Amino acid sequence: MEPVLAAQTLAEFFQQYLFDPESAPGFLAKALAALIHALLLGCFFGLPGGIFIWGERKIAGRIQDRLGPTRVGGRFGWLQPLADGLKLVQKEDLVPKPADPLLFRMAPYIVLVASFSALMVLPFSDGWVAVALDSGLFLIFAVLALEVVGVILGGYASGSKWALLGAMREAAQMVSYEIPMSICAVVPVVAAGTLNLGEIARMQSGWITNWLIFHDPFTFCAFFVYFACATASCKRAPFDLPEAESELVAGFMTEYSGMRWALFFLAEYTSMFIVSGIATVLFLGGWHLGLPVLESASWPVHLIGMCVFLLKASVLVIVQIWVRWTLPRLRIDQVMMACLKYLIPISCVLFLGAVLWPVTMAQVLHRTTLLGQPLGERAAAPAIVAPEKTAGSRVKR
Repeated sequence: MEPVLAAQTLAEFFQQYLFDPESAPGFLAKALAALIHALLLGCFFGLPGGIFIWGERKIAGRIQDRLGPTRVGGRFGWLQPLADGLKLVQKEDLVPKPADPLLFRMAPYIVLVASFSALMVLPFSDGWVAVALDSGLFLIFAVLALEVVGVILGGYASGSKWALLGAMREAAQMVSYEIPMSICAVVPVVAAGTLNLGEIARMQSGWITNWLIFHDPFTFCAFFVYFACATASCKRAPFDLPEAESELVAGFMTEYSGMRWALFFLAEYTSMFIVSGIATVLFLGGWHLGLPVLESASWPVHLIGMCVFLLKASVLVIVQIWVRWTLPRLRIDQVMMACLKYLIPISCVLFLGAVLWPVTMAQVLHRTTLLGQPLGERAAAPAIVAPEKTAGSRVKR
């Protein structure tokens, strides 16, 4: 009797245990899997906001040596994010008179949908992905670019000069920094040979040296350039010019209140988690622990892999929070100059180096192999080829 293969996706799991296991995953299995994926991602969508807001409050309190954020909110301070959420839900939803009501209400949901859609193709473990696409990385960057549309609509429709200036800054900053960020994300893709995020993560199984950040010097440098650009694309300090309180009140969110303001805030923290998850998959081994253990296809191993993935992504989010409360805010000219004058050329050099690295290393290894051979063996090949050329030339004459 042939062993039953472990299900790799929810659709295959339902088809194997609830429906006919001999047939391909049918409509009912796929529909049930899609429903559960939507419910899980919907529940998970609010977790990064609450957890990372709590973490940022604690980290900021420690860095600034403040007593309140480190002690308020009950044990470990878990009640404070809950109180903030209840407060925002109960607040009045105001629409300014000069604002465009339709666009003003639509903008937060566009940003929210963009962040939520990116989670659909992010693999949390082997087979634990809502939509497995061969071009998953391309889709993530495409839907994250929709956040700019929501921000511009929110700033334009608010009828406020501060909101409009903040939206223009946001558009210029995100569009500029997405160029080097995308180029640096392609560097490990060149090494892996695929845009499928799941396949890229599977290639990094085994020891920690198999992670793509250690593949060559160009992927190592590309990780840090990508992370700097990702921090800027998420509007985090020292790149938080669209929300500069001392210049633009609250930027493009100046006229928003209540739950709509919370949606913008939630989308920002979700974007931080998404770009950190992309860095984890592309450079840091994905859900792999870095040891040649826990490589089976059972669901407990997949669950442990998901915990490893969440831990790696959370550490990168904590680094972004740490940077915010450590470095001062840059000027808008410094932010744009750093991107256009330094990061874009550096990312192009890294991409070119990653493309040429396999060819160069192949030539170096070939020459090293020849130098390691005895002198007689190295001289034998030209001695054999030379008479053939001479004989051929005499025949032509």
